[in-house]
Amino acid sequence: MAVGRRRSERQGEFWIAAAETATGPRHVFYERLNAILAEADFDQWAEELCEPYYAEGGRPSIPPGVFFRMMFIGYFEAIGSQRGIAWR
Repeated sequence: MAVGRRRSERQGEFWIAAAETATGPRHVFYERLNAILAEADFDQWAEELCEPYYAEGGRPSIPPGVFFRMMFIGYFEAIGSQRGIAWR
């Protein structure tokens, strides 16, 4: 490696907002399921059900309604791990 200063371009922006990422086609089954869960106020019900088990302080967890949807998709798409679900 040569001695001296490196002459290179500055690194661009590292973080990308989730809203700026490309979205794939949405599946009708999941669209309808989400509508049914929203109509039944599932998220509020799940949060109230899980609230006694929340820890005091610390990093906030994934909301129970979102976690349920993630596990549901993982089951139907045969994704074997939470990392696999996050990657998808």
